[in-house]
Amino acid sequence: MVDPLADERLDRAFLALADPVRRRIVARLSRGPATVNELAAPFDISKQAVSKHIQVLEHAGLVTRSRDAQRRPVHLDAATLEALTAWIDRYRLIHEQSFRALDAVLAAQAGTGTNPQDEHDTHQHDTHQPDTDQEAGS
Repeated sequence: MVDPLADERLDRAFLALADPVRRRIVARLSRGPATVNELAAPFDISKQAVSKHIQVLEHAGLVTRSRDAQRRPVHLDAATLEALTAWIDRYRLIHEQSFRALDAVLAAQAGTGTNPQDEHDTHQHDTHQPDTDQEAGS
């Protein structure tokens, strides 16, 4: 069963991560909390613009802010990132299983000396092709 709220959270998180500035902010926060000023330092954009990026990340559930005296450090929410990773891994595993099955088929064909192209060619010739000599004589 599909949880519409979970889908909405995934959509917001992936949309937030679509922006390179926000991905760099997340990468920086993976090393520990930081203030808006610290997060803004490597960018050639205003602190206000960085704050808006942080708001998008907050809305997506990827970061949180706390109050520490006068500071308001931004923290990465690792649980949300883990949920994104789990979602990606689920589909990656499905495709890996398909590739393993394909590898097994190819290995079995290689072991028996069967060439998939030969079988393809054989099947093409199996179709009924009218003999042009017989048709000419009709």
